[in-house]
Amino acid sequence: MKIVVTGAAGFIGSHTSEELVARGHTVVGVDSFDDYLYPAPPKRANAKHLTATLPADAFTLIEGNICDEQTIATAITDDVDAVCHLAALAGVRPSLQQPLKYIQTNLHGTGLIFERCRELGIKRVAFASSSSVYGVQAADGADLTKVAAFREDDPCLAPASPYAMTKRAGELLCSTYRDLYGIGFSALRFFTVYGPRQRPDMAIHKFVKLISSGQPITLFGDGTSRRDYTFVKDIVAGTVAACERVHPGSFNVYNLGNTQTIGLRELVATIEDVLGVEAAIEWKPMQPGDVPITFADITNAKRDLDYQPTTDMRAGVASFWQWYQQQKA
Repeated sequence: MKIVVTGAAGFIGSHTSEELVARGHTVVGVDSFDDYLYPAPPKRANAKHLTATLPADAFTLIEGNICDEQTIATAITDDVDAVCHLAALAGVRPSLQQPLKYIQTNLHGTGLIFERCRELGIKRVAFASSSSVYGVQAADGADLTKVAAFREDDPCLAPASPYAMTKRAGELLCSTYRDLYGIGFSALRFFTVYGPRQRPDMAIHKFVKLISSGQPITLFGDGTSRRDYTFVKDIVAGTVAACERVHPGSFNVYNLGNTQTIGLRELVATIEDVLGVEAAIEWKPMQPGDVPITFADITNAKRDLDYQPTTDMRAGVASFWQWYQQQKA
């Protein structure tokens, strides 16, 4: 197939583009190299790697913003078979500071993409959503090790941040365009993705950078919060399967997680073990928009996408550490 990948120079997008090409697809990538969350050079490096290693007839990259109609028209043409929409402003805490910026990019930009698909009769779209749509799933003081895994049939009516709201709204937009125009959608709820090329503003990247250089790390809350950390290779496997299997007129939501949780203290201990360095920790109160736990039930993704995560936490952190050292060399 010919597949448009938005956010192709980003963390997940660059890995997804590589895997799609490896599976014989032609990829048209789109990226704005936005520097809102972190400087553009890491994304430029990802783009350079893609254009240098992938065949020119299998991968092309268009620089432009998804909120620009001309960019979308240039990238999504009538010979496109599917769209893998990964581009978005990410980050829970930053969205609390500039909610309108998130609404503009994540809703208006997504609407332009879906409308272009409607105009051209493109019937297959994979949409990157987020585990953040589930909001707070545990009461204060609850034993987080006993919280049930999150299921896709949760109504998700109380997102805890503007970012989470835009992702839930994007899912509803998928549903509307399916109902009215027959476009097939797979909405993929990613659970705390990490691995090589991870954004530098995300926890594991920040912790590795600071711990390895002898600087203190900041932890929020009491250290009992838990996350379903998922290695990027596993996320990409599910994303590519969704691109290949989405059917016109369908709308399915899939959790893509590791279906295991790890506590904040345990995460830091794992990083310390991999690096062989003890962390200096500064504690601060829990931040607005943060949730105590994320935990994926992946029954539906296993059934429909043959999704089966295989990377445990220590192996994933070790892989990231190896990549990080190579970038520093």
